[in-house]
This record gives sequence, structure tokens and C-alpha cells, in this order.
Amino acid sequence: MNKLITAEESIEKWLRDVVIGLGLCPFATQPYAQKQIRISIYSGPADSDLLQTLNDEYRRLAAQIPEQPDYCETTLIACSEALDDFYDYNDFLALANSHLEQMGWHGQFQLASFHPDYQFAGTEKNDRENLTNRSPLPIFHIIRESSLSAALEHYPEPERIYERNIQTVNTLNTTQLHRLFSHLNLHTDE
Repeated sequence: MNKLITAEESIEKWLRDVVIGLGLCPFATQPYAQKQIRISIYSGPADSDLLQTLNDEYRRLAAQIPEQPDYCETTLIACSEALDDFYDYNDFLALANSHLEQMGWHGQFQLASFHPDYQFAGTEKNDRENLTNRSPLPIFHIIRESSLSAALEHYPEPERIYERNIQTVNTLNTTQLHRLFSHLNLHTDE
């Protein structure tokens, strides 16, 4: 149980200090301030139980009404015992996306991906741009398509978010990197 509390606290700290604090997701501030982001720690293996956990969360989110006081905008499902290997995580992400479509949730939800060893195609392991998607644990972020579409309508040049995020992490000094990404084993040359 203590490990689960620690996992949730580390996700909360990463969300607050990195994702929101650095502005990596310009759409996270409002739901975070309104306590509409749910963090769920999954402690089982990467199998059909995890797919069922995702499907249960799609149902839970779909059943909610925005005007209700306990409304949840989005959910982060973090794996505390599975998918430590980034390539295994990617394979499962492909399966999870296929499952999302098969279960009829495509168009209503999408998955964003975060992992402690996240590596974009065409980058080296220690390239700073990978930090934009590096989290304390493997995470599946369930995003409402309707909310994302609405947010993008009012955001200038959303296609440049990725570039701005890279600029942001490139401006961090060594002290900032180690403070913000203390959950990672960083190798810096500064």
C-alpha cells in the first residue's frame, strides 16, 4: 500500500512541477486547479486486466456529466508493476489503441503516452526532447476528444506545442533538470 501512495505522490509532483509547471501541456492547468484529473495506480501485469482497467475508465469518464461536482476531465493510469521496458510499453500501447477502437471508444477518447524511458523516433536516449514525455512511471493518459478539440480551437498554433516544449527543456540548467526530473536517472553533460 505504501508503494501505491508513493507512486501516486510522484505522479502528482510530476504533473504539478513538470507538466503544468513547465507548461508542457497548456490544457492541464484548468482541470488540475479544479481537481478534475484522476490519477489511478494499476499494480497488476500488462495483460487483459490492464485493458479492462482502461475500458472501465472509458466507461466511467463517458458516464460523467460536466456540471456534477465530482466531474473528472481526464485520467492518468500509471503502471507501478508493469511495462518498465519502453519497448514493451510501446507494444502494449499499440494493443491498447487497437482495443480502444474495437470497444467503440475511438472518437470519444484517445491515449497519450508517458514513460520514464520515453524516446521519440529519430532521437538518442539522452536527447533532452525526450524529457517532454518522461514520467515517473509508465502512464496511459486518457483524453476526451471533445475537450481536446474545444481547447485546440482557442489555442494559437497548437501544432507548435511540441517545438515549444523542446525549447523549454533545452533552457533548463543542470540543477533544474535534476530537481524537476528527480524520478529519472539523468546523465547531463553540463
